[in-house]
Amino acid sequence: MLTINVPLNTMLADLDETLRELLKDELERHGFEGVDIEFDAPSRDWSGQLSKPTVNLFLYDLREAENFRASEWTPSSTGPGRRVDTRPPMVMECSYAVTAWTQAVEDEHRLLSQVLAILFAYSQLPQERLNGRLVNGSQPWPIKGRIGQSKGEKADFWSAVGGQYKVSLDYVVRLSVESGARKERGPEVRTQTIRTQMTDSPRTVLEMHRSTGRVRDKDGNPVPDVWVTLPDLGAWASSNPQGTFRFDRLPPGLHRLLARTADGREADALLEVPGAGADLEL
Repeated sequence: MLTINVPLNTMLADLDETLRELLKDELERHGFEGVDIEFDAPSRDWSGQLSKPTVNLFLYDLREAENFRASEWTPSSTGPGRRVDTRPPMVMECSYAVTAWTQAVEDEHRLLSQVLAILFAYSQLPQERLNGRLVNGSQPWPIKGRIGQSKGEKADFWSAVGGQYKVSLDYVVRLSVESGARKERGPEVRTQTIRTQMTDSPRTVLEMHRSTGRVRDKDGNPVPDVWVTLPDLGAWASSNPQGTFRFDRLPPGLHRLLARTADGREADALLEVPGAGADLEL
C-alpha cells in the first residue's frame, strides 16, 4: 500500500538564514561591521535604495542534481509481519548570484573578496550553523557548497533581472528533499519450497528449497558485496545493496553458513532449511 504524507519543508528559507548568520559573523570577525546580507533580485530599483554596504545572495536557479539521483526505494523493518519502503530523497542544487554593494568600487572589491574567502573555506556548512528544519540531522547528507562555477552567460542574467551589469560570484548549495512516500508490504518471504512429482504417482520425486538472509553491521546497517557460502554444500552467494543474499535448490537440514568481506571481517551462523532464513552480523 502506497501512502504519501508530504512533510513540512522550509529548506530554502532556512538555508538563507544559515548563510546570513555565517557571513555576518565571519565578516565582523575581520572588521567588516554593519554589512547587510540580503536575498533580493539585484534590479536597478533595488540597488538604488541601498544605504549601507550590502552582500546580496540572489537565488536564481533551482534544479535536480542528476548525478545524485537514486531510483531504489529504501527498505526498513518496523516489526514482525510488517515492512516499509521509503522513496529516496531528491537532491537539489540551489544556485545563488553573490554580489557586493558599496559606494566605492575598491570597498566593493574588498568586501566581495572576503565573501569569496568565507564561502570557499566552508565547503561544508557546519552543523552548529544550521537553522530551522536543517538541524538535527534532517538532511541525509552533509550540506555542501561550491563557489565560483558559473552556469551561464552573466550578461543574460543581468538583463533578466533588470539590473546593471557588475561582477558576481556563483555559489551552489546541495540540499535534499524528502518525498513523504512510503510503501507498506506484508512479511518478507524468507524461505520457499517447490515439490515436484510424477503425474501418475502421489510420491514426491524432488523437493527444492529457497532460503534468504541478510548481512548487517553492529549498528544494524546492511552490508553489500559480502561473500556468503555454504561450505558443506559448495554453494555461494553475495549480498546486494540491501545486504540480502539468497540460495536456491537447497536440501532440507541444518547447514553451516559463513560470510566474509573483502577487508577480512567474518561471521557465521546455522541455516535451517526450510526455516526462517538467517541473519549475519559482522
